[in-house]
Amino acid sequence: MRIAIPKEIMNSERRVAATPDTVRKYVALGHQIAVETCAGCGIYASDADYQAAGAQIVTDVESLFSSADLVLKVKQPIFNAQTGKHEVDMMREGAMLVTFLHPAAPESHAMVRKLRDRNITSFTMDGIPRITRAQRMDALTSMSTCTGYRAVLHAAMLLPRFVPMIGTAIGTIKPSEVLVVGTGVVGLQAIATAKRLGAIVRGWDIRSAARTEAESLGAKIEGFEVPDDVAMAPGGYAKALSGEWLAREIEALAPLVAKADIVILSALVPGALAPILVTKEMVATMKPGAVIVDVSIDQGGNCAATEPGQDVVVHDVIISGIQNIPGRLPVHSTWLYANNMAHFIENLLKQGAAPDFSDPIVQESLVTMDRKIHFKPALEAMGEA
Repeated sequence: MRIAIPKEIMNSERRVAATPDTVRKYVALGHQIAVETCAGCGIYASDADYQAAGAQIVTDVESLFSSADLVLKVKQPIFNAQTGKHEVDMMREGAMLVTFLHPAAPESHAMVRKLRDRNITSFTMDGIPRITRAQRMDALTSMSTCTGYRAVLHAAMLLPRFVPMIGTAIGTIKPSEVLVVGTGVVGLQAIATAKRLGAIVRGWDIRSAARTEAESLGAKIEGFEVPDDVAMAPGGYAKALSGEWLAREIEALAPLVAKADIVILSALVPGALAPILVTKEMVATMKPGAVIVDVSIDQGGNCAATEPGQDVVVHDVIISGIQNIPGRLPVHSTWLYANNMAHFIENLLKQGAAPDFSDPIVQESLVTMDRKIHFKPALEAMGEA
């Protein structure tokens, strides 16, 4: 197949879908690789590095997209101001796309419909199931590791206070209190980072197993009892609570949010909209100068007051909807993602040029094909289930 690796054009995105090392793997499998010029500049990989790995360097991005059988990206396709065309519209009808699509997020719906209408067979890297065989392909876990680390550093920079306890000649400054909501991979890395910075750390999760993992890292455990069949989906992921259970969770969470200096919101349901756990009324109870970093914003956000991609001040609370956090660690996040991608593509095309749709990994990550949307969480979010 002819595989295209474009330069990412989303603001502040420095990652790339393939490194020179993974290009060598694709070439060894018999694929032709075309890489847009300077696609690897953000990770300090030159065009010459990609050429030495066997890739063709392409300067015309429209030609790159239109000639590809398969396009590999990091982030969802967006409008390209340089060409005056959407990236989806530059792809040939019937081609394939693999990237993070976040198909259930409201801002992705128009793009997913565009993929459907152009008959693009698309797969989302956040739809890969959590099964043993898929661990090497699990880009969501890889990027979550980056996100948890960097989110806490971002919050600390926004906070108008010290994070650790500081002793001075005129008294001791108390350490800040950090509340991590959702102690999956993002949350656990956030807890570890906040502990390293010297904060008092609390972890919140509806899953008993996740709370146990958070406690092992030194967090004070918060939460309330939810039956495992209500709280946890297959593979250990959290389920979205609804109705009375969600109301009880919000009520129990409110006093913890009120006393926190930093709140890291990372309660996600894979492929689906993130639940609103922090209401605007809860924000109003927080300390002036407190910080919320809502890392679930790509899937709608956990806080009702979060603005995607912006830092806003509401009731003297700084609420950050910072997006693309892994993109701010481009070297290591690209190394992780590109290798996840290489394993996914090897599995996807193990029967040749046609995807193996009998494979559950392929089935669960499929978003659009044959002018239809197949990703159930996206259909539910769009009201088309």
